[in-house]
Amino acid sequence: MKDRVLALAGLLQSLKIVRQIANNGEAESRPLEAVIESVFRIDADSTEAVYGGTANLWPGLRLLVEQIDGGSGRDPALTRMAATVLHLERRVSRNRALMAAIGRGIDDIARQRSHWGPTHPTVLSRLGELYASTISQVRPRVLVQGNPTYLGEPTVVAEIRAVLLAAVRAAVLWRQVGGSYWDLFLRRRAMAETARSLLR
Repeated sequence: MKDRVLALAGLLQSLKIVRQIANNGEAESRPLEAVIESVFRIDADSTEAVYGGTANLWPGLRLLVEQIDGGSGRDPALTRMAATVLHLERRVSRNRALMAAIGRGIDDIARQRSHWGPTHPTVLSRLGELYASTISQVRPRVLVQGNPTYLGEPTVVAEIRAVLLAAVRAAVLWRQVGGSYWDLFLRRRAMAETARSLLR
């Protein structure tokens, strides 16, 4: 359960960052760095290692608790985006040629990430281009709403796509650790409690 909760937290954290960038043109650096780094950690030893430790997923864990518990903190639009990404990931993962192309692209960009860091504009731009040339070609498309001023800037659009790639990475991880739609319906209480214990 812990691994599934961390993967889902990674997904929600990524999507929250997408919306922050779309609305404000920027996002908090540490949560952003954690999700972008996850794209390059394909062979990590654990789910925690994908994100560099549980502490880097605290924003996502808090979001998970809010989404499950309901009340004023719940964000239905975020839930819809997460469901779209989970559906999209299943379609992408079935396409071996597409997955191979994504893998090659990430390997290529990894050299620049090692040199400049995960959130350097060039790295984010190249990840955004990779998303646009691969995952964006698959339906359903993830619709992002925000401030038209920022959404009209190519650098902002590229950053949003880079973080959407991280969201799909989290969805892949969710499936790899045994996550399924049944968890979202039947194990919500257990997931919320696990998230709370990780936050403590």
